[in-house]
Amino acid sequence: MIRIIKYGEVENKDIFARMAPEMKVENVVADIIRNVRTRGDAALYEYTERFDRAKLSSLAVSKEEIEEAVSLVEPEFLEILKKAAKNIRAFHEKQVRNSFIINNENGIVIGQKVIPVDRAGLYVPGGTAAYPSTVLMDSIPAKIAGCREVVMVTPPLANGKVNPVILAAAHIAGVDRIFKVGGAQAIAALAYGTESIPKVDKIVGPGNAFVAEAKKQVYGTVSIDMIAGPSEILIVADGGSNPRHVAADLLSQAEHDKLASAVLVTDSESLATAVQAELELQIPMLERAEIARTSIDNNGKIIVAPTLSVAIDIANEIAPEHLELCVDNPFDYLDSIRHAGSIFMGRNCPEALGDYFAGPNHTLPTSGTAKFSSPLSVDDFVKKTQYTYYTADALGRVARDVEYFATKEGLTAHARSAVIRLEDQK
Repeated sequence: MIRIIKYGEVENKDIFARMAPEMKVENVVADIIRNVRTRGDAALYEYTERFDRAKLSSLAVSKEEIEEAVSLVEPEFLEILKKAAKNIRAFHEKQVRNSFIINNENGIVIGQKVIPVDRAGLYVPGGTAAYPSTVLMDSIPAKIAGCREVVMVTPPLANGKVNPVILAAAHIAGVDRIFKVGGAQAIAALAYGTESIPKVDKIVGPGNAFVAEAKKQVYGTVSIDMIAGPSEILIVADGGSNPRHVAADLLSQAEHDKLASAVLVTDSESLATAVQAELELQIPMLERAEIARTSIDNNGKIIVAPTLSVAIDIANEIAPEHLELCVDNPFDYLDSIRHAGSIFMGRNCPEALGDYFAGPNHTLPTSGTAKFSSPLSVDDFVKKTQYTYYTADALGRVARDVEYFATKEGLTAHARSAVIRLEDQK
């Protein structure tokens, strides 16, 4: 049963502490990466047969396989995928940044170019736990950014095929190339390239502990989006909230993973006890009841705060991945929320809207990193290059200043490079 605690009984930093021990996978992942770097495709075929029980003749997904997959998906679901993709595109198109130029009349031009990365790599969990939503959320911003190529990797089923809904989503999102490989070996292939899989510039997408560790180890060779931990939800709710709805929203994240955390912060003791009871009614009805039960019992908490203002202070200190504001007039509180991956406003906005359909991204910072990190966006797939132009006269006006500054840092070659041109002009 979920614990009810009074504000101050547990330190805020411990609210999302994981009760279950995390797997130590560093050495295993390092060996996998080393093997893929050394042996390329041969290592990928071996790992795919060992871990996914799939014996492949080709790592690449063919055009015919994509067409077959689309034909196997229910037309109704295809239409829902298209609606979701439209919403995601509309939201992320507003994130596009423009290059700028400052043209000074005194012979100085400075500016910044916004340039997409050439090739983005997308990791999508596969098998029975297929997430087409991840395909849409992670590939559409890359396409909007203007990446020349979006490469997707996903583990195959035992029959050597990719889950049809994954391929259908990739088709709708415009993914350029797809490969049947998962786990740490897929991350290694994207980071270093193999005979079949091209090296990418950035890797995004969620995965298990092996995938997360692999992303950590290849960072620097390539860029990554983030190291995501288990899913989190924090709900700030007042006494007017429906306990059935609040409990359902808590369970929407608890069913993800036994390490997931679901936390309610409320100023109402009666709501706290009602939600506690409602969770006990709803958990047995879930298909993933065992996972949700472990998550709720080990990592779930209900915190009773003295006021809503204190509840929001708690939320800001915790900086959750998902934050629901189940209150009247939620926009009155929006400016007070400083740290959260994504905010869901009001009583009619379950977090599941954000996972699938509304448009804002569902790849979010976890484990308190919302204090300094942002959701996945178009910005993740671009880089900035700056440039500077001075005429001879413009340089002449500032060369002595540059010389003085460089000398203060003891860098006389810097200083001389600024004034040598003045000497040659005389």
